[in-house]
Amino acid sequence: MTATGTTALPGVAAEAARAVPGVAGLQPRLAQRLAAAAAPTRADTTPHRMPPEAGVRTDRAPDGSGWHIEVRCVLTEGRRALDIARNVHDRVTAAVIAHLATHGAAEPVTVAVTVTGIAARHDAA
Repeated sequence: MTATGTTALPGVAAEAARAVPGVAGLQPRLAQRLAAAAAPTRADTTPHRMPPEAGVRTDRAPDGSGWHIEVRCVLTEGRRALDIARNVHDRVTAAVIAHLATHGAAEPVTVAVTVTGIAARHDAA
């Protein structure tokens, strides 16, 4: 497995999760938000943006037998959170397994989906 294949895992997982209908976005963990807040301010007043994969954590299994992926989602209201979370789980699992396979590493993958919030819909009046 190439290093490029493994370093791209958070992006692959984030893209798959954000593509699920009902996902408003991914929420970074507290440590990532604090690090971004502590970063030096930019001279051009552009607000500091989190990378799209900030809501995804990828770790090797302790025994080295595969990958553990954690996805933290904010969902849109009006849909069943359980259904959306299951869909995120299935799509992220499939995307990561496919990515690993293209890089010659058919390894087990476990995915945990955490719903961190429900975003209100803003309908146009």
